[in-house]
Amino acid sequence: MAASLYTRVSRRLPLLARRMIDTFLDEVPFYRQLPVEQLEGEILDICADNLRVFFATLEESRLPTEEELVEPRQSAARRAQERIPLDAVLTAYHVGGRVGWAALVAEAKPSETEELIAAGDRVQLYVQCLTSAVATAYLEEQQAISGEERDIRRALAAALMAGQPADALAARLGVDLGTRWNVVALELAEHVDEKAAGVAGAVAGRRKVRRVQAVLDEHGSGQVLGLFDAHGGTVFLPDQGTGVGTLADDLQAAAGTTVRAAADCGVATGDLAGASTQVREVLRIVGRLGRPPGLYALADVLLEYQLTRPSEALRGLVALLEPLERNPDLLLTLDTYLAENLDRRRTAAALHVHPNTLDYRLKRIVGLTGLEPASTTGLQLLAAAAMARRLSPG
Repeated sequence: MAASLYTRVSRRLPLLARRMIDTFLDEVPFYRQLPVEQLEGEILDICADNLRVFFATLEESRLPTEEELVEPRQSAARRAQERIPLDAVLTAYHVGGRVGWAALVAEAKPSETEELIAAGDRVQLYVQCLTSAVATAYLEEQQAISGEERDIRRALAAALMAGQPADALAARLGVDLGTRWNVVALELAEHVDEKAAGVAGAVAGRRKVRRVQAVLDEHGSGQVLGLFDAHGGTVFLPDQGTGVGTLADDLQAAAGTTVRAAADCGVATGDLAGASTQVREVLRIVGRLGRPPGLYALADVLLEYQLTRPSEALRGLVALLEPLERNPDLLLTLDTYLAENLDRRRTAAALHVHPNTLDYRLKRIVGLTGLEPASTTGLQLLAAAAMARRLSPG
């Protein structure tokens, strides 16, 4: 009995598998980067096995069995572990279908035309079934890898922020702890879509986080460490010598809402815990002062930062204004007078009071505190006390 079309073609499996490898190298650039031993070994074997199953299913007019799909699924998972792009993996299976179909067309006799035509639909069904199984296995493995890597990355960031040993975690991620870092504290305002009730608002928050993460990855060449959510957080970006000058603007554009950030650049790994605390405090001060969105450094709030360091002197400064607590108008008047650079006319206008009323309030402040803003010492103490009170936590 004469051999069937599928049997005759399947006898050429080694040649067809080799043709698949050659086509991969011609059409899928990523495969040119793989080691020769992998192409000539594992991948060549997979091609031959895939073609064997391909011709068997065509001849028997069926789809691949679960058992026959085990190896393609395992192979897809390995490709995910090797970081081979999914499009390259799927293209390889489509190439296999093309090579197999071309071999059938070349081998078919005129008397087998109807059989060849009937095989057309089965070829497409085979490729559809196989690529679906492969894509699912690849994505499941990728999700598992991403989840584990994300957890390790967050654990590493937490350890560095706490000043704890992190060598083992860094080794698992391939992170070089010998590098220097740009430490950035972020405050993300709520996006308008986050105000929606229920799931929609939560989804909008996660989308904002993903957009912000994409910008951070770009600035940090994909090596960003950090802990942040839809409201903000602290992140470490490898210092590449380019600074973080445009980071706040880029983040604001991506987030679709206002962003405040504070940064300390070129920080050694051993100093990350202290730098993290500092940038968060700078960001807190900037927020309490009502500064506009943007990027800030310690140099932008040197006086304010110093005035908020815990000490007996700080408590003493705040206590200087305790006599004014019973009269909120006096505290508001003092803050406005200082903000307007001691200009009586602008202060009265800002408070919407008559200048005589302002003069009366200023005299009351002097009488209750014993500090005269017309003197250098009195002005310094009043200004420092007002700033310390304004920036004190709570």
